Amino acid sequence: QVQLVESGGGLVQAGDSLRLSCAASGRTFSSYTVGWFRQAPGKEREFVAAIGWSGSSGHYADSVKGRFTISRDNDKNTVYLQMFSLKPEDTAVYYCAARAGVSYYYTTDQYDRWGQGTQVTVSS
Repeated sequence: QVQLVESGGGLVQAGDSLRLSCAASGRTFSSYTVGWFRQAPGKEREFVAAIGWSGSSGHYADSVKGRFTISRDNDKNTVYLQMFSLKPEDTAVYYCAARAGVSYYYTTDQYDRWGQGTQVTVSS
């Protein structure tokens, strides 16, 4: 069974960069699709990015496309979300999620493993 732990959040200024990590336990992690979601106060949790088991490509929400990059290192059981040119509207709790499968998944109900979240705050 895969368990997820996010890290790397913090307080940054607009325009700064930040890299989030999602560390997973479990020997079958390499067969999981992993997604990043975020939830701002008073808003629903929204899709940010997803990466398949091979790590060959990522899929992104339009709001972050060109600024965020998702990657994974299966040897380290870790998925990363590199965030560039951060904006105040990127402020949220960021969650990683995982599910076994070979497709990309974009909604919260498609994932069955979740981390506890890490706070990202971008000041203007």
